[in-house]
Amino acid sequence: MCGITGIAYIGSAQSPTEERIRRMCNVILHRGPDEEGLGVEDGVGLGMRRLAIIDLSGGSQPIYNEDHTVRIVFNGEIYNFRDLRKNLEQHGHRFSTNSDTESIVHAYEQYGLDGINYLNGMFAFALHDMKNKRLILARDHLGIKPLYYAITGDAVVWGSEIKAVLASGLVTLSLDVDALHEFLTWEYVPGAGTLFREIRKLEAGHLLVVDLTGRRAPQVKCFWDVPEPHSEALTDAGWLERLDAVISESVERQLVSDVPLGAFLSGGVDSSLVVSKMPNARTFSIGFDDPSYNELPFSEEVARHLGVSHTTQVIEPRVVDYFEHLMHFMDDPIGDFSIFPTYLVSRLAREHVTVALSGDGGDELFGGYETYVASWMAGRYGMVPGVLRKHVVEPTLRRLKPQPQKKGLLNKAKRFAEGMAFPEELGHARWRAFMNEADSAALFDPGVMSATSRPPWQHILDLAARAGNRDPVSKSLYIDTKSYLVDNCLVKTDRMSMAVSLEVRVPLLDKEVTELAFMIPDQLKVAKRKTKVLLKRLAAKHVPEHCVYRPKEGFSIPIKSWLATQFRPVLETYLDPRRIKDGGLFQVDTVERLKREHLSGAQNHSHVLWSLIVFEKWRSEWLEGGAHG
Repeated sequence: MCGITGIAYIGSAQSPTEERIRRMCNVILHRGPDEEGLGVEDGVGLGMRRLAIIDLSGGSQPIYNEDHTVRIVFNGEIYNFRDLRKNLEQHGHRFSTNSDTESIVHAYEQYGLDGINYLNGMFAFALHDMKNKRLILARDHLGIKPLYYAITGDAVVWGSEIKAVLASGLVTLSLDVDALHEFLTWEYVPGAGTLFREIRKLEAGHLLVVDLTGRRAPQVKCFWDVPEPHSEALTDAGWLERLDAVISESVERQLVSDVPLGAFLSGGVDSSLVVSKMPNARTFSIGFDDPSYNELPFSEEVARHLGVSHTTQVIEPRVVDYFEHLMHFMDDPIGDFSIFPTYLVSRLAREHVTVALSGDGGDELFGGYETYVASWMAGRYGMVPGVLRKHVVEPTLRRLKPQPQKKGLLNKAKRFAEGMAFPEELGHARWRAFMNEADSAALFDPGVMSATSRPPWQHILDLAARAGNRDPVSKSLYIDTKSYLVDNCLVKTDRMSMAVSLEVRVPLLDKEVTELAFMIPDQLKVAKRKTKVLLKRLAAKHVPEHCVYRPKEGFSIPIKSWLATQFRPVLETYLDPRRIKDGGLFQVDTVERLKREHLSGAQNHSHVLWSLIVFEKWRSEWLEGGAHG
């Protein structure tokens, strides 16, 4: 596990200096505290910071092929590297290390760009083919590992984090207002965009191929997508048996490590299932003082049932003290509150292990979110006469004060009504969005709104089109996997675990598990009000049923109440009327109204207010401050 970075010049005699590459490496030191590796050849500078996991003494990067015409810097793990190595040695390739990184170099030698299809793992890498004067940037199938890049003038600049790209000094700092609109609507910037106009994300399952001679323009190519479902004549029991076997194989593959390894355990379906496949596991979880947010009793019960060594911690009451520190890792920000517990459980685990397995991905692949239930309920709600819905039910729900606990019937009903205000063609994603058209018009300065060029949900419509003729549930899962998972959930896990130099692996997002998940019939994922049908059946074979079938809580913090208490100074600092006015992006009166309604308890505006806070902090540190780490 590492952080990578670099600069390549296209069709130019220029060459980056080692000092510039080292400066880019230094700002991502947290991703790889064990070792630095860099080298400049033929106008291309490669840099990396290493967190040593496999081949501790021999895996230094960049790593070369036999005749030193191909070299690579790599972030991630290739779980099938030993089998791949045997195959490549049979073709005559000679290995000089025992690292998984070297298998990528020889796979490229043997198969060219198709070599990436032989990899099972999580990865982002930069490969420099000096003989053919070609640079290849690649990101794994589901975007578990990040990679950002900018093409500016005759240079390509890249890094595992945006701060590394900025540290090159080659990128102009300017805001993308379309991306800002998307961020405040969804709490993340979807697809290839970032809040910086010049910086792009390499999307999951894509390559950026750069002809260093400059004869051809750089090309972004898709090498993998979630496959179209195809039917297989299996009984429900047959699907259960097959899924059990594939997940077991995935977890076993991902246990390879030359350093201590453990797992996160919330006591929910996904993490419990992963831990049940780990022999002699060491597990970690955190809890909260607020019982509606606390899952420790369930994690402790599952741990006892599985007989694992379990370490817990109740979250500190002064979480606000971590705000400034964690925002440093939000150079590509998300508005997800759960960065705090994710950071704290990662920090707890890092005191004991260097690698942790996580249950990320189960909800997106197997239908675990309540938004799928909301989509089913919307059809039934549509049978209520429109006059009654628009003039009685929805106005009444808007007037009612939200309840202080995390969910509850009233809070769910209010959220359902909010989602119904979005376009129907967004499907279940309506209940992921936090600003409709009227909200946006009220919040943004009119000049800013006129500068936007697309609706903030265009990516949902595009993904729905790309999903093809899938059934409704499968289409929803496809959209979640390609947007919410990669651009929010995996960003959160990567940033917060790497902040403490912890490698997190995600067995449920194994390529083979993913491909199987999209073959499983829809009714074994979501069936009316039932979610994650098959995965819960599987989990119930290994852990107590009442832990599996309890209401879903999610991994979050009581931010809606904390904004009025410990986070109140942060709220007042970053959403100060003078700051908002000077920024020129938002209408001061609207921001003040949102604050007033939230602090009085009249409405729950925590999602929009928190995203505004995160953005204003991002703007001050990374855009206006021009911070380079």
